[in-house]
Amino acid sequence: MQAIAASLIAVLGTLMGSGLTYVFQQRNTSRQQQYARAEKLRQERLDAFAVCGGALANYRRGQMDLWFGTHRHQGQSDIAELNRESQRLRAVALETIFRVDLLTDDGSLAATGRHALKMIDQLYKASSERELDLLRATTRDAIDAFVSASRPLVTVHS
Repeated sequence: MQAIAASLIAVLGTLMGSGLTYVFQQRNTSRQQQYARAEKLRQERLDAFAVCGGALANYRRGQMDLWFGTHRHQGQSDIAELNRESQRLRAVALETIFRVDLLTDDGSLAATGRHALKMIDQLYKASSERELDLLRATTRDAIDAFVSASRPLVTVHS
């Protein structure tokens, strides 16, 4: 009878140990999966935010090229080409803002990007080089504001 009781206790102990091991492994696996998802999202955001900042900067450069081309009296075909390039750069910047919007729960970062885009749109409308210089500083600040606003969403918290 004692042998049966000892065997029963051994079997129950083994089953309990196996059950607890299973629970802890499941919990550990779940944590690892959550970490992997969070890291993948962080990497996707980092890529999207960097690409967006770069696209805004490129659009800004395209708008300045167009302004200088127009005000320095380049040929009509050159101005038409500069205009097409500026429009292409704007479309790329807008696409990157859409991606930012899809990767964030809060629309404020995408709104900051759209604000920078609207500010950059104004560069071409500058009536003088002095006004252009002011708008250049404003648009640089707007792009910097986008980058600064994106930083908390990609910073690793310990």
